[in-house]
Amino acid sequence: MSDIKLPIYEDEEVPKPRRWFGVRHFQFFLMSFTLVIFFGMRTALSVGIIAMIDKHPPDPSIPTYPEWKDTDTVLSSFFWGYLVTQVIAGQLSEYFGPKWFLVSTMLLGSLFNILIPVMASCWGSGGVMLCRVVQGLAQGFLYPCILNIVSKWTPAFERSRVSAFVYGGASVGIVTSMPLTGAIAGSTWGWPVACYLYGGLGLLWTGVFTIFAANSPDTHRWISEEEKKYIESTTCLKTCTKKIPTPWKSMFTSLPMWAIFIASCGSSWGSFTLMTEIPSYMDNIMHFNINENSQLSALPYIALLLAGIIGAPIADKLITSNVLSIGTTRKIFNSLASFIPATALIVLGFVDNAQKELAIGLLVVAVGTNAWTQCGYLVNPIDLSPNHAGTITGLVNCFSTIFSILGPLSVGFFGDDKKDPNVWWNVFRTAAGIYAGCGLFYVLFSSGKTQKWNDEAEDEKRFPSEGDSKTDIYVIDS
Repeated sequence: MSDIKLPIYEDEEVPKPRRWFGVRHFQFFLMSFTLVIFFGMRTALSVGIIAMIDKHPPDPSIPTYPEWKDTDTVLSSFFWGYLVTQVIAGQLSEYFGPKWFLVSTMLLGSLFNILIPVMASCWGSGGVMLCRVVQGLAQGFLYPCILNIVSKWTPAFERSRVSAFVYGGASVGIVTSMPLTGAIAGSTWGWPVACYLYGGLGLLWTGVFTIFAANSPDTHRWISEEEKKYIESTTCLKTCTKKIPTPWKSMFTSLPMWAIFIASCGSSWGSFTLMTEIPSYMDNIMHFNINENSQLSALPYIALLLAGIIGAPIADKLITSNVLSIGTTRKIFNSLASFIPATALIVLGFVDNAQKELAIGLLVVAVGTNAWTQCGYLVNPIDLSPNHAGTITGLVNCFSTIFSILGPLSVGFFGDDKKDPNVWWNVFRTAAGIYAGCGLFYVLFSSGKTQKWNDEAEDEKRFPSEGDSKTDIYVIDS
């Protein structure tokens, strides 16, 4: 590869490493596959619960519980635990390093996934809820820790691409989990095998992650000096290693911070409502069997993955080519990820079961275009404050998790009969309104500038001016 010069300190340039695949790329793969496993665990129950309450399982030996009436509560219970640990997770990952928190998260989440069939047999739906709450508590560390590692390992010009690749692991997890769980649950193996499969995979991955992951290039045993220097040249690695007190007041009075909060809430309501309820919609309104259901339910998440892969290089190119500023790029992509799904969901409310292809197409659009949040609010915490990106992500996830809980529960709020199209019309209309309102707030108040409270002890000349320079955010003075 040709040597690509990147700005570093005042009068020095560092060439891009000649090797096309480095240690940093393997770290991104580790982060991405962590999300593959955990979102596989999250999503498997959305499909598996249909088999869990089936009156006629494929094999009489498979345990089922048709008397359960609280399936929406079971599906939302994950987020009860997930809500609790977000903020403290961000703080702990910044002060002590994220690696061992992620290892503990994977270990605990995997063990309790294996326990779901046993707990369902012993304690019914309450036992499954307990497992999901514990998994949620553990996974509260997931995004703050991953963003913390990504912020240390990612050269600044690659932020959107790395973000799309890492967060794309969630889409891969959903895409693979839905048809795989549907095939297992619809066979004589039965739904418990899916729980054992993902739990066992998580335990295996814990060992791999323990050996090969590192908090930063500076602590990795096998990284070359060439690659290490290249990464340090455009990241905050030198300043991020200092223990900087969290500027709580400045953060909570920052409108760009609130823009991220609000955008995250809207995206969470819409995306998690769809993720947990698409299988139910396919079953009750479109009348697909479980194998067809699981395959078609995965289709929107294939679109989500592809949209992220396409959008991220475009976003980075717009910034590095000085076509658009960082802030403007974030606004455009986040708007596409908000207003397009809102429109698709409004139209979906008018579709009946005689228009199955149209319904599937609209779900593909609604879910797929939400991938561009990866180039919008999801990567924006690193723009605003590299030093506090983990804490910001924890705060954002804490806020948005409330909406992740309320979104799926809204289905039951609008009616008990899931075979009633009016229930789904109200669900889709509400999600569309929240998508659009939160997207508008982000357009009005977001920013791509590093905020002064990122490191208030430093000279203010480090920070971009009010003009929101297109590229100077990527240059860190020594």
